[in-house]
Amino acid sequence: MPYLRFKGFNEEGLRRSLPALVEEFSRVAAVPPEIVKVELLTITPITATPRSLEIFMFPRSQEKHDAIAATLYDLLSHYGCRDVHIFFVLLSPALYYKEGVPLQNISWLPDYLPRESG
Repeated sequence: MPYLRFKGFNEEGLRRSLPALVEEFSRVAAVPPEIVKVELLTITPITATPRSLEIFMFPRSQEKHDAIAATLYDLLSHYGCRDVHIFFVLLSPALYYKEGVPLQNISWLPDYLPRESG
């Protein structure tokens, strides 16, 4: 966690750019690179759809989300993917479960994960 989910990308090209994408994402998002999960989704488009990058992660400030999106878009553009829609799917530690327990209730919750009150 977090997850970078790519749709409409060529697997070979994505694998070539992946080290830089993960390195820059982890730097800007302030998470260890080893926890970043990457998926290439195989889809069957029914209507014309653009390539997209879905970022599943816990909320950060608007400025942080903006910086992550800009950084990843710049890198993807460098690798020839300028027509990418990037969007966040924001998760809540209270609704993210590991071994049946919400993350907010796990005592070893790492510092890079937000803690929710309540």
